Amino acid sequence: MVYVSGQGPVDPQSGNIVEGDIQIQTERTLDNLAAILRAAGCSLDDVVRAQVYVRDMSQYDAVNEVYSGYMNQPYPARTAIEVSELPVDIDVEIDMVAEQK
Repeated sequence: MVYVSGQGPVDPQSGNIVEGDIQIQTERTLDNLAAILRAAGCSLDDVVRAQVYVRDMSQYDAVNEVYSGYMNQPYPARTAIEVSELPVDIDVEIDMVAEQK
C-alpha cells in the first residue's frame, strides 16, 4: 500500500503555488500525485481511495471534471469535503491510497 499525504497545486520545480482557477489547480495537484505514485511503483490506476478537500463546494463540479479525465474506471472510492481553510492559499488538496496491481 502507498499512502500519499495531501497534495496541492505546487510546481515541483520552483516550489511555488500554481496560479489559476480550480481546474488548473486540480490538474497540477493530480500531476503531482501521479508523479509521487510513479516514484513508488504505482500509477493513478492503482488508487483505491481518494479524499478531495475543496474550499468552495460550488466548485466541485469543475474539480470532478478534471478528476474524471485523470482516473479510469473502476473509479476508486472517494470522499469530497468542503473546508474553510487549507494550510496554504490553495483551493484544492487531494490525498490518495494506492495498492499496486
